[in-house]
Amino acid sequence: MDLRDVDSLVEATPDSRNRVVDFLRALAILVVAFGHWTAAAVVVRDGTLVPNQILNIASWTHPLTWVIQVMPVFFLVGGYANALSWRSAQRRGEGYAAWLRSRLRRLGTPVIPLLLVWLAIASIAYAAGVPGGTLRTASQVALVPTWFLAAYVMVVALAPPALKLWERLGWWAVAGLLALGGLVDLASIRSGSDLAGFPNYVIVFGAVHMIGFAWLDGRLPGIRNRLSLAAIGAVGTVLLVWLGPYPVSMVGLDNATLNNSFPTRVTMGFLGLLQGGLLLALEPTFQRWLQRPKPWRFTILVNARIMTLYLWHLTAMVAVIGISLALKGFGLHSEPLSGAWWATRPVWWAVLAVVTVGFIAIFGRFENPAKDLRPSPPTWLSIVACVAMCAGLAVMAMFGIVDKGGVNWWWPLVPIAGLTLTGMIPWGRTRTASSSSPDAGRDG
Repeated sequence: MDLRDVDSLVEATPDSRNRVVDFLRALAILVVAFGHWTAAAVVVRDGTLVPNQILNIASWTHPLTWVIQVMPVFFLVGGYANALSWRSAQRRGEGYAAWLRSRLRRLGTPVIPLLLVWLAIASIAYAAGVPGGTLRTASQVALVPTWFLAAYVMVVALAPPALKLWERLGWWAVAGLLALGGLVDLASIRSGSDLAGFPNYVIVFGAVHMIGFAWLDGRLPGIRNRLSLAAIGAVGTVLLVWLGPYPVSMVGLDNATLNNSFPTRVTMGFLGLLQGGLLLALEPTFQRWLQRPKPWRFTILVNARIMTLYLWHLTAMVAVIGISLALKGFGLHSEPLSGAWWATRPVWWAVLAVVTVGFIAIFGRFENPAKDLRPSPPTWLSIVACVAMCAGLAVMAMFGIVDKGGVNWWWPLVPIAGLTLTGMIPWGRTRTASSSSPDAGRDG
């Protein structure tokens, strides 16, 4: 995006826009990228890469995940944006199928180049003799963002009926979803089946999504109510961790018998109440600060390429590690958490940021899909596309693109086929959406 376009968006921002929604989205994505880059504790010993993460090494980092695990914030912000978007579509007379198609295009179009690039990398590297295990690990790390994107797309698809449920039951709907999430956890933990816990990606995050509905509808007025919500979240999370089987870390640990994030547990729902209540209590302060041109300009800039940043920041890390290995481990010889390791973190972050910006410069254009003027598709077709996209992304995030049998080239093609063959993303070009709108490229 041209910086002049950003300036025009700053000037065109209507007074009615809630700038905090955009700011929290940008803040959350930056925390995700910074957190992933910091957590990586890779070291080269005797010419061999030893991957790890600091959460596995230092238990003192586990409480910090209550701050850096910001996926609930995405669903909070998404609830506000999706409810606003759906109600706007209804006022225009736009049906569910067309609305879902526009959401799938906005969220799905930037994913396609990532999948194609990794399919090419895996195929070429495997043919060149790179071990399948190495490629499996690399692709799994790089495609981690697709896992929560799949969950988010499912929650988006269910937003209209969820909004009806909220309008009828209010806070009882949130409480009911959290209670249901607890029952799903009970069945999953007792049976020892992670698969049985997968419904909580929609149920628990759906509850946090409803907090966004409440925010939009003014059902969380005043700082006192928002701090009360945070207190409920804090008490619930602490009790679940203290009295229940849940670990302190809200980010998954390697080889742990139970994780809070894989699959999503009810703890993540209460963490969402805690984080949401605290952040919303600061909304007046954020609003005043975002009236200044520089903070608001930076917020727009991040949001304009937020999907590309999210999708490619781990590919940037994998690329930097690969280049380091080709240079005999240059820059990766310091032992994790040592003084030398901490001293080199600013350089590590800077290098990864530069590489990520390079990817954004190349692939960021896919965040501006052309305006779709076609008639509304059949509802079932939009739903099929949604299911295909989510299923394909979930499988790849779990298994990578490569296994013992070689490159599973059809896995990345499932979401691509689901989006293109159903017509959600058209082959031809249609009229380009205006870049002068403050909403361009920043759909929730």
